[in-house]
Amino acid sequence: MKFRVLPLVTIIFFYFSLPVQGADDAIGSILIYGDSLSASYGMTEEEGWVALLEKKIQQENWPYQVINGSVSGETSTGGLERLPAMLDSYKPELVVLELGGNDGLRGLPIDLLKNNLRKMIELINERGAKVLLAGIQIPPNYGPRYAGPFSELFYQIADEDKVELIPFLIDGIPQNPELMQDDGIHPKPEAQSIILENVWYHLLPMLENS
Repeated sequence: MKFRVLPLVTIIFFYFSLPVQGADDAIGSILIYGDSLSASYGMTEEEGWVALLEKKIQQENWPYQVINGSVSGETSTGGLERLPAMLDSYKPELVVLELGGNDGLRGLPIDLLKNNLRKMIELINERGAKVLLAGIQIPPNYGPRYAGPFSELFYQIADEDKVELIPFLIDGIPQNPELMQDDGIHPKPEAQSIILENVWYHLLPMLENS
């Protein structure tokens, strides 16, 4: 077998024509940090709104990967404990903070939830990442003395800590019972695109300004 020696010019051209990943091609990360509302509860992972977000990010060529750090049943206390390791592992540029629903369903003190969320925001800010806080509401049968202040605390945190807020993550869904699972708490797969729209409306300006 004879070997062909390529001219030096050809070798140089081939070398410089190889794709090179530079700083402009670097991929950042968006961490979705929540509970069952973001963890595809009652459906496949591909049906959840976080997976839909990842597809949208890819389709629109945003230089980010989406990481789902959500855990079903997570409270704000558990989320605070897990957060430092998640930030160290993934070093996100942006965090969608979606916790508090399980605190509310368990009737935990509102001050505890507020303090935990603010500590998480502080940790995220210390790492140089932006926060998009997702507001949650609990069923009215918990009574106005608890349900009212519960939903208000997300507005208070957003104002005090100067973070962006999704007023109500699943807005437009509980009003349509056919979009809710049998437990009356979790949206069905058919409703995940609505959640994506609620998130994207507030997330897009953050991406454009990053």
